[in-house]
Formats: sequence, C-alpha cells, structure tokens
Amino acid sequence: MYEAEQQAQSSRPCPCADLGRTRPSMDDIPGTRRAEAVIRDELVAEQLVLVGGRQLHPNLYRILRCGPVPGSDLSVYGARRITAELHDRGEVITEKTVAKIMRSLGIVGISPRTFKIRTTVVDSFPDDLVQRRFDQGHVDAVWTSDITYLTCGEGYMYLCAIKDEHSKKALGWAIADHMRTELVLEALDMGVAGRGGDVAGTIMHSDRGSQYTAEIIKEACERYGLRRSMGETGICWDNAGAESLWSTFKHEYYYRHTFAYRTELVAAVDNWMNFYNTRRRHSTTGMLSPHSYEQSLNAPIMAA
Repeated sequence: MYEAEQQAQSSRPCPCADLGRTRPSMDDIPGTRRAEAVIRDELVAEQLVLVGGRQLHPNLYRILRCGPVPGSDLSVYGARRITAELHDRGEVITEKTVAKIMRSLGIVGISPRTFKIRTTVVDSFPDDLVQRRFDQGHVDAVWTSDITYLTCGEGYMYLCAIKDEHSKKALGWAIADHMRTELVLEALDMGVAGRGGDVAGTIMHSDRGSQYTAEIIKEACERYGLRRSMGETGICWDNAGAESLWSTFKHEYYYRHTFAYRTELVAAVDNWMNFYNTRRRHSTTGMLSPHSYEQSLNAPIMAA
C-alpha cells in the first residue's frame, strides 16, 4: 500500500513543470520573498515592453505609462532616479532591484560628460626641448630649475635653484618665505650673472609651475636669450635633473639638521650650496666637484 502511494506521487506531474524546473523548491512557495524575486526575474525575460526604442521591465514601465515628465524623458534616468519615481507613485521597490533589472536588460542611464580638471593654463606651453636628455655634452647646454619647500621653527621657506646639467653646478639660488615668481627670477638673475651674461641659446628647462609660466619669466628668458623648455604636467621624470639636486641636498644635509630661525636656514642653504659647488664630488664628472670640473674643461684652452 505504501509503495503504491509513493509510486503514485512520483508519477504525479510537478506543478512547476511549466517553469522548466524538475522539482519543487522554496522558490515555488507562494508568498515567500524568494518566490516573489523569482517571479520578478522571470518577468525580466518573459515580459518586455518597448518604450521609446528601449526595452523596459513592466515594473519600470509604470513610471512611463503617463508619458514623460514635462521637459524631460524618464528613459534617460538611472536606477536612483527611476527608484525615486517609483516611490513617488506608490511602488515598493528598492534601488538595488531596479539596478538589477536595468543591468539585466542592458539599460544605462544617460549621464553628462565627466568634467576633468586640467592642471594647465589656456596658453600653450613651450615644447620639451630636453626629452630627459639633461646632459648634452657641454656646459650651458641645459639648465634646469625647480622649487622645493623647507621648514624651520618659524614656518615654511621655499628654495629655488638653477643647475647646469653637464657640470652639475648650482648656478643660482634664492630662498624666501614665499614662492612667488620673484623667487625664480632672483635665482635666474644670479645664474646668468655667474656666467657673465653670455647664456644665449642655453635651454632653460622646468616643470609647468605657475612661477615658470609667468609672463615675467618669459620676458626674462627672452631678454637673456634663453630657450624655454617644459616637461609634461605631473611627470616628475621630465624634470629629474633638478629633482636630483634636492635629493642630494636633503639627504646629505637638510634632513640631518634642524633650524630654529629663517635666517639660520638661509645661511645654511648658502653655505651648503657653496660646499656643493666647490667640494661635493660627482661620479658623472670624474669624481670632481662642479667647480673643479668646469676648471678642467677650461684648462686646455688656458694652456693653449
């Protein structure tokens, strides 16, 4: 008797056969959340409505059945705004569900183009004449410049330097409690004066900082005959020559000392720059200091 009942039950058609399932599950119990979710998902595949050339789930169609909002087209809405529209019309549905339905249908809201902040100015920049070839075989071929910040007990200070990329000599520098264009101009004037004013044709390379793009620096370079050159914005390697001077200064001296007063820091920078030029040896110059190396270049001329 028991075996007969079991056989009869096993031969009874499954109520879910129409849904393509082989056996019942919790998804088939009416009124459960899982059952409602299944029904909703099945409607995605089985009941599509074409509105404005786009396929929409019937749940989403409800917000469009009265036509578009005056001056707007709801078919461009994303999940957040469509959910808000549904809520305003009394529908109970979550943004997550709306997003899931839209994603399954390949519906994407229309967004304005993303605005990308550009760290540039309107005027075009000078070309990069260096292309990271900082040492071009002779002095006054390429100068590099940069600004770095320092600290002391009285606050921040800013240091600008001009460096010859062949001899590695610091030609000019200026330090102040501001980083206005005048800081660069002071260092540049010192560098030009140190070369006796004969610098026409020398490349003056820097980053695209506002101090270097300023009209006053442009005019100074034109007056001295310097050829302006700038690397790409945000690419530190394009000004690695100038950065190497800061690395040497900070690791070999600055980080090993503390300074209470601005005057103390200014004096320390001047002393170190003089040490760097006259005594600090470089492997790229045959272990000579920048000053000694430049003297060695002039020695054959003087002997002749």
